Parts: sequence; structure tokens; C-alpha cells
Amino acid sequence: MTDETRGEVPAAVRAEVDRQKAEIMRGAVDVISEGALEKKLVESIQSGRPLRAKLGVDPTSSALHLGFTVVLNKLRAFQDLGHTAVLILGDATAMVGDPTGKNKTRPRLSHAEITKNAETYLDQAAKVLDVEKAEVRRNSEWLHAFDFEGFVSLLARYTVARMLERDDFDKRYKGQAPIYLHEFLYPLMQGWDSVMVQADVELGGTDQLFNLLVGRDLQEQEGQAAQVCLTTGLLVGLDGKLKMSKSYDNHVGISEAADDMFTKVMRVDDSMMRDWFTLLTRVPIDEVDGVLAGGANPRDVKLRLAHTLAAMYHEESAADAARDRWLKEISRKELPDDLVDVKAPTSSVQIVDLVSAAFPEAFKSRGEIRRLVKGGGVSLGGQKLSDPQAEVTVDEPAVLKAGKKNVCRVIP
Repeated sequence: MTDETRGEVPAAVRAEVDRQKAEIMRGAVDVISEGALEKKLVESIQSGRPLRAKLGVDPTSSALHLGFTVVLNKLRAFQDLGHTAVLILGDATAMVGDPTGKNKTRPRLSHAEITKNAETYLDQAAKVLDVEKAEVRRNSEWLHAFDFEGFVSLLARYTVARMLERDDFDKRYKGQAPIYLHEFLYPLMQGWDSVMVQADVELGGTDQLFNLLVGRDLQEQEGQAAQVCLTTGLLVGLDGKLKMSKSYDNHVGISEAADDMFTKVMRVDDSMMRDWFTLLTRVPIDEVDGVLAGGANPRDVKLRLAHTLAAMYHEESAADAARDRWLKEISRKELPDDLVDVKAPTSSVQIVDLVSAAFPEAFKSRGEIRRLVKGGGVSLGGQKLSDPQAEVTVDEPAVLKAGKKNVCRVIP
């Protein structure tokens, strides 16, 4: 609101707008535009009509990770403020594949694969969103209803020049990497979703901004009020460099066991803790500021973060147990009470063979074990082993550790 506009709005409404806006803007990067958002909030409060906040997700895999929950938490924030959460399962758009952030064409999924993935998405989203109160739609409802003439009409709304304004398309075009015609469909299909559900606000990561803006254009062409585009930052994964992704193996799955989640979060780089608190939790910002205040022990801060996240996706008791286990086994270097005895295959054995025999279900291949050894992730009797070709002698019981979780007592 401008100063002039604020003067026209009752004080109680202004206060409520400011309260809601502060929550909505948490972790936001792009808001197009703040003035339009404030205007929509004023109208919503005065009329009693909740805003329709839209988030579209494509069921391209069966498991969700914390990176996905950044926008899902934002959708939940709208819900907690009394607005309508519109969650669109993109069973039609997923067949095209979102080219956002890609330097090559995405592999196309079959409808059967998408349907199977979609079955798990809603259950996982329910860990963050109140799905009972949300409006859940599948965009095949309207996109599969298009006939040939309808798709031609949709394509006629945008030019190739406009599509090439997208950063990823522009880079591929200049780099002479292929861009297939069906990829141009994706932003238009996502934008048409906004028309069909009459979205007031659409949410997405920063890499989704172009797609969100297409939705604004299509709404205006259809005589609707243009949606506000609100993007959130992309969550950096456990490697501290790349955005969280299963393909980068730097992710934390929201369906992982509490112990696994807790242990992974404790690996987060100290510099990332504010972003993780802001984007992934509902801890009030002033409380986050207090937790991260100068002089705070980074380990203690990380313990708070790991416990908060484990409790969000599991029972509080499971988060407590995960914290206690981590402190005992990892921090204090104590051994678990249920340490298993494993007999060595032979008295003299190559370390890769020993780890493979001791933990037959833990590793996908011998190559994975070799890499772990080279990285210093294997120890026997408290001594780290770095040569995967080395042979060790097991002539007395000794504790074997391979990675963070695999521990046993090897006996002759």
C-alpha cells in the first residue's frame, strides 16, 4: 500500500494486512508485485473472501524431499492465515516435463508412471499441508479435455521470441543444444492451470518465475485479475553447493526414518542454518534470530534444527530418540547397546570383502564400498582404513564401522 492508500484503509485492516504480509514474505525472493499482494489482502479481509493460493507439483518421482517442502510450507502459511490452498497435481504437465533449469530435454514419463507417483504425493504432502481443507485438483481435468483446435489456440497466445526469454531456453539456444517444440507447451499449460482455478497467488521456486508470469498473462487475456507471483529461494542441499535434488544425492527425504533424517541434518553446513530454519520450519523469525545469535554453539543450533525437522515429519518422541541416539553414538563416540557380532569370512580378508560380508544390505555395489574406504569412511578397531585393496587380519574381536550408521563387532 502507498502512504495515500494506507490512509484510506481502516487501522484494524492495515494491522491485519501487515501481520499476514510478514508471514507470507518469509523466505520470499520475487513478489510481483507487493502492491498487488497488499491490495488483494485488503480486499480479502474486507470482503471475507479468502485468497486462492495455487501451487502446482508434477509427480515425476515417488518420494519428496525437504527441498520440495519450501513452497509447500508457503502454501501451508496461506492456509494458516485463512486462505484457500489450491494444490494441483500435474498429471498432464508431467507428461511434457518442466524444462525449468535444465540444459537438455527432460525424459518423458508415461501416464502410468505419473499415476503411480501421484498416489504417494498426496500422502507425503499431508505431512505439511492440511489436505482435508485444501482444494486438490489434477490438471488433466482440463488439459486432457483440449481438442486439437484448443491446443492450437493456446499455442497462438505466445511467440517463440517470448519463450526464448526464458534463461534456460536462451542458454540452450545460444549453445546450440536442442529445444523441442513440446517443451514450449509447458509454461502455457501451467499458466492455463491458473486460469482454470482462478488463482489469486501462485507459488514456486525462483526457477519458476517465467512460468508464473505466463499465468498472469493468460489470466489477463481471459479477463481475470492477474495473479501475484511469489517465489521462494531454492534450498541448497547437504553438499552446500547445489540445490537439493535426488539426482545430486544431497537430499533429505521427508519419509526417511527419524534417525536418518536427524543424522543427515546434522551434516548441514553452519552457513546454511538460517536458510534451513527460515525455509523449512515454522519457528518464528525472531526466535530464529535468537537461536542464531552471536556466540551460539553451532552444534547446539544444528541439534535444534535437526530435532525440529524430525518432529515435523515424525512423532516428537521419535525426534527425541533420534537426538539421544545421535548424541550417544556420533557425538560421544559411544557404541550402540545392540551391537551385532559378525564372523569374518577368513582370518585375513580384503577390507572391501569384509565390509560387504558384514553389511550385505547396506551398499549397492563394491564400487560404493571402495569409494567409502578411499574417503576415510571405514575403520576397524578404531583405525581408519584408506586403501580398498588392503587386507586386514581378524584374530580378535574388533569394532567395524562403515559410514555413519553401519557398526558391528567382527569376530574371528
